[in-house]
Amino acid sequence: MSWHDFKQQYLVRFWSPVPAVIAAGILSAYYFGLTGTFWAVTGEFTRWGGHVLQWLGVDVSHWGYFQIIGLQGSPLTRVDGVMILGMFTGCFSAALWANNVKLRLPQYRIRVFQAIVGGIIAGFGARLAMGCNLAAFFTGIPQFSLHAWFFAIATAIGSLAGAKVSLLPVFRIPVQLQKVSTAQPLAQHATLARWRFRMGMALFFAFALWAITKAQDMPKLGFAALFGLAFGLVIERAQVCFTSAFRDLWITGRTQMAKAIIAGMAVGTIGVYSYVQLGMDPKTFWAGPNAVIGGLLFGFGIVLAGGCETGWMYRAVEGQVHFWLVGLGNVIGATLLAVVWDDIAPIVAVNYDKINLLKALGPQSGLLVTYIMLAVALGLVIWWEKYFFTRKARQPQTVATS
Repeated sequence: MSWHDFKQQYLVRFWSPVPAVIAAGILSAYYFGLTGTFWAVTGEFTRWGGHVLQWLGVDVSHWGYFQIIGLQGSPLTRVDGVMILGMFTGCFSAALWANNVKLRLPQYRIRVFQAIVGGIIAGFGARLAMGCNLAAFFTGIPQFSLHAWFFAIATAIGSLAGAKVSLLPVFRIPVQLQKVSTAQPLAQHATLARWRFRMGMALFFAFALWAITKAQDMPKLGFAALFGLAFGLVIERAQVCFTSAFRDLWITGRTQMAKAIIAGMAVGTIGVYSYVQLGMDPKTFWAGPNAVIGGLLFGFGIVLAGGCETGWMYRAVEGQVHFWLVGLGNVIGATLLAVVWDDIAPIVAVNYDKINLLKALGPQSGLLVTYIMLAVALGLVIWWEKYFFTRKARQPQTVATS
């Protein structure tokens, strides 16, 4: 294969979501094994909000939430921080390779409202449940934490509610039709595309070199940065978005991304199980109402906003300003949760058990039950797809008459 063919096939064209998400599942398992932590982003976003409050003169040192997740150091000295920087760099590099960077402003005020309000709701819900789509689907479930199943089911229900609300007339955008006599050719800027590709390559390798250098003195930070780079590359090239997976499921009946996510979780599960058998401790959180309420809010919020954590990150670096606002909303919502945590935590979270299926059921049984539930989830997705299109086919077709 020539360099030109390789470039077009793997660096410019979008990737198929199924193998890409499976790759993400494998990466998340290795990330756990090599760093001892898990693939998640909203915890670090909450810390960013905490730093802003500190900069404004607010003393957050006694806040319970920051005592749980930690607020020491900076994004450059925390594993989660450098991983997220790697994700942004990977996303931006991949977008530059494909010449997929263009500043796009929201055209309607209602979209600005959706981005900010939906982002706040999603950010609050994610941190209430101690995780987002990544920390639950690609970490919590593969790490056998029961709270992640509560969150996942609630997220699906919340996304259904979000889909119904997003279809209300107030959120519908008028479509302007323009009469043309011939097809308009696409504007090609070959020189600009070449320069952007070179910039993307330079950025990618510069960050990779920095991460490798960092790994010499601080291995965890270096590995986290490299994994973040790989995560960002995968989600941008495959356009991995949990919002589209849920929204498409309910609105269009398309299930490709949902199936891909389940496959990714299945692969990640066996990888994490192997590390647990070697003596590593999986991350487990409270299986309480916080997981259910948080999932409902998160599912509703991501559909209203139009993007989840992975979705808004790669779309933001592609130049879509709407998703800058979604990200801002995420940070605000996560920080608001930290504000009220001490008041609500005893009621909805900390007084409930942390249940890990491997410990509760035994290693083999916990693994088996997890795969059975993943199989059930896949079966429900397939059933819904058939039901959706069968129901659609039975609906009377409207025939236009002149």
